[in-house]
Amino acid sequence: MPKMKTRKAAAKRYKVTGTGKVATKKQGLRHILTKKSPKRKRNLRKQGILADVEQKRAKSMLPYAR
Repeated sequence: MPKMKTRKAAAKRYKVTGTGKVATKKQGLRHILTKKSPKRKRNLRKQGILADVEQKRAKSMLPYAR
């Protein structure tokens, strides 16, 4: 049986944690930063966790990251 292929776009964006959750980078820290407060920008640096519905979709694109 051949190996299953990983969706490379998903592999670049998502990482599965030790507990099985899917971590990703939060949106909103690329541009237009002047109007955002330092506290908001600081919190955007932390990793975000996908919602349960999206986690199922992301894990199907990452067959070996379980």
